[in-house]
Amino acid sequence: MKNKTDKAEKIDKIETPKITDAALLPLQPIDALQTKEEYSRCQISDIQLEYQEAEKVSFDKVLFKNVIISESSLRAIELTDVIFENCDLSNVNFSEAFIHRTEFRQCKMIGTDFTRARFQNVSVINSLCDFASFRFSKLKLTAFGQCSLNSADYYQADFQKVAFEDCKIDQAVMAGVRLKDTDLSSCEFTGLLVDLEDLPGCIISADQAASFAGLLGLVIK
Repeated sequence: MKNKTDKAEKIDKIETPKITDAALLPLQPIDALQTKEEYSRCQISDIQLEYQEAEKVSFDKVLFKNVIISESSLRAIELTDVIFENCDLSNVNFSEAFIHRTEFRQCKMIGTDFTRARFQNVSVINSLCDFASFRFSKLKLTAFGQCSLNSADYYQADFQKVAFEDCKIDQAVMAGVRLKDTDLSSCEFTGLLVDLEDLPGCIISADQAASFAGLLGLVIK
């Protein structure tokens, strides 16, 4: 079993957003998002965006703070060096997104759709992500810390150095996900949907072993 130092080292390899001082970024007013629109070096704060329908909107070196996006589809959004802080992105369609050097801090992303998205150097911290979809996504150097991911869907996602630390992942779908070297030992769950052939090398705690016993046809006495 890997210890917390090993897990911390894995998380430390993730590159953080390259924003020198996010608080000093100029405020950017937004009424509506347009397809292929580009935003760079700005702060978007304390607004609510509703009924947005746009594709391939690009954000580079942007801070989102206290932003609510609802009833919206922003397919193939591009996020590079972006910070989301205390934002509500629940049920937003971010399918086919490209997300690089981005942090989600204390965000609400219940049912958010990241299907076929590409994550690289991404941290999701202390966020509520129940029922979020990461189906067919590629997650490389991605960390979930102190998050609620109950019933999140990772079906056939590609994990490359993905870390889960102190997360709630009960009934999460990880079928078709190769879990070798994925450490779930600090997470809370009573059951996961996984495929037997993907379990070798998955790291769990002794207390969690009972949750997998049924999959293996074992009876714990």
